[in-house]
Amino acid sequence: MTKADIVDHIAAGTGLTKVETEAVVDGFIQTVIEALKEGKNIEIRGFGSFKTKKRKGRVARNPRTGEQVMVDEHFVPIFKVSKELKGMVNQNLMKRQPTITD
Repeated sequence: MTKADIVDHIAAGTGLTKVETEAVVDGFIQTVIEALKEGKNIEIRGFGSFKTKKRKGRVARNPRTGEQVMVDEHFVPIFKVSKELKGMVNQNLMKRQPTITD
């Protein structure tokens, strides 16, 4: 699903125009980006949380040349799914799987 698909789906469900909906979706995304850039965490109950995590520096290997390269410590954004969402996804997808019977 792309951002355009999300905008279409929300617009159809809310009655807002696609332009208005796209502005809201873009605003949400920008808010998440800005908060993460400032080191803040975002928690959306029932959905999940966005955080940043510090990765230690390490020695890596260039796969093409085999040369060792030092990777400095850095921060990466992470998303952790809530237990509720994880359970709903699992339950729904398990229903769809064909059962194996002898």
